[in-house]
Amino acid sequence: VGIKNLRYPIKVLDRRNTYQNTVATINMYVDLPHKAKGTHMSRFVEILNVFRPEVSLQRISVVLDQMKNDLNAESAHIELAFPYFIEKAAPESNSLGLMDYSCRWLGFSNPQGKVDLVCEVMVPVSSVCPCSKEISEMGAHNQRGQVKLATRFKKFIWMEDMIELVESKASCEVYSVLKRVDEKFVTEKAFSNPKFVEDIVRDIAVELNEDENITWFSVSAENFESIHNHSAYAQIVS
Repeated sequence: VGIKNLRYPIKVLDRRNTYQNTVATINMYVDLPHKAKGTHMSRFVEILNVFRPEVSLQRISVVLDQMKNDLNAESAHIELAFPYFIEKAAPESNSLGLMDYSCRWLGFSNPQGKVDLVCEVMVPVSSVCPCSKEISEMGAHNQRGQVKLATRFKKFIWMEDMIELVESKASCEVYSVLKRVDEKFVTEKAFSNPKFVEDIVRDIAVELNEDENITWFSVSAENFESIHNHSAYAQIVS
């Protein structure tokens, strides 16, 4: 039992600027004691107010403990979904623009007090179809796609590192600002690096499997096909 879709300001660690302020949509739940008819809904919001503005990934475990204590619960869950902004320079002109990425934190504290944290990023990418390139005399079909990467880890992991890993395995990155010289660059880079969705998730998984800090991951890729009335999809969980 609990509350859903509460919009709330949070502070997120930013690798370049130390902190970034954003607005999260938050879900909070606890298990209901078997003798209780209902929970105290107002306490969920009160708990967030106690920690404001320090609602961050580093403090999720403390928030979960507070939820269990204030609501007389054995386990607690919290989910935070929020936009995260990174300033990116165009590849040739170096024109600056902000890219927004959809991110989520998921936290769970069990009756023994063990906390499970998952960090998730949603990254737009560009891909060129290898099959189309091979069989076509001119060009190849290409499209924008979306890669969702979720990880469990031993020590803190930067969302920027997760995003950069995904972008490096696509046919090409996506940018918010492109001049003509940049458009030429990204078009030719993607064309010289064609990938299926299977290739994208496989290449990301290979690198994550070699990272000793990552204890679990789920990576999926969806291409919004330009020549089909459906998406192409692939996923690896390890």
